[in-house]
Amino acid sequence: MADLTTPVLPVDRSRVPPFKINTGRLVLYVILILGAVVAILPFFWMVSTSFMTLSETINKRWLPEVLQFQNYTDAWVQAKFAKYFLNSVIITATTIAGLLTTSILAGYAFARINFWGRDIIFGILLATMMIPESVTLIPNFLMIRGDILPLPGGTWVNKLPALTVPFMANAFSIFLLRQFFKTIPNELWDAARMDGAGHLRFLLQVVLPISKAPVMTVLIFAFIGAWNAFLWPLLVTTKETWRPLMVGLWQFQSEAGPETHLLMAGAVITVIPILILYFLTQKQFTEGIATSGLKG
Repeated sequence: MADLTTPVLPVDRSRVPPFKINTGRLVLYVILILGAVVAILPFFWMVSTSFMTLSETINKRWLPEVLQFQNYTDAWVQAKFAKYFLNSVIITATTIAGLLTTSILAGYAFARINFWGRDIIFGILLATMMIPESVTLIPNFLMIRGDILPLPGGTWVNKLPALTVPFMANAFSIFLLRQFFKTIPNELWDAARMDGAGHLRFLLQVVLPISKAPVMTVLIFAFIGAWNAFLWPLLVTTKETWRPLMVGLWQFQSEAGPETHLLMAGAVITVIPILILYFLTQKQFTEGIATSGLKG
């Protein structure tokens, strides 16, 4: 129990530091808040509009009076999203599997194996990151059409390989993994060699288990790129057989016309898988960027 007889000393106000406003930090916070509002506002409008009626979208309302969940069902049926969604899942899964295989093997080779011309080849590989995608669009199209090299099965237009094979190798993914693999201590390799392990066993049993963060980062980037692909699938698919979700959304836009509420419902459907994946792997994604020499 506290001693009630203990005198309470008065506070010396002269020793309390005056409240100061850090102008620089305040300006920084204001800029960050404005940037966050600019980034979030279009997404908020998209989600809000997806629950509106047609009349509310025409009147440019910001919030719906009653949530119209039926918009999602109508968009799913009218735009044939079931077929396009399945196509996107197959295309994305195939692309990710191929990209992880090539990126892990190439990244390990550039980081841990000494071979003739390694640095030169790696430099040329990095130089390809400077080439705009639009420059390689036509050469890649001529290649998958079979005009440059003969392809197994003839032309790949309107086929799954045209949508997956060109994206199964990526200079950025190789660079990201190579940067992390170089940080692995050589003592682990020496211990593995004493146990009779070669490079492949060392990669599978030692390197990959401690490289979950950068591998997950590559997976997220690959998923976003394959899932959001639009221009290339639009170029190499003239039928609905293998058209992905983004092309289906574009086609629905031309068919739905002024039905903005259904278009926004379709847009939300296409974004949901990316948001789910990011929230599930947010920690690994942040660690992968921080531990691979790419911190800002």
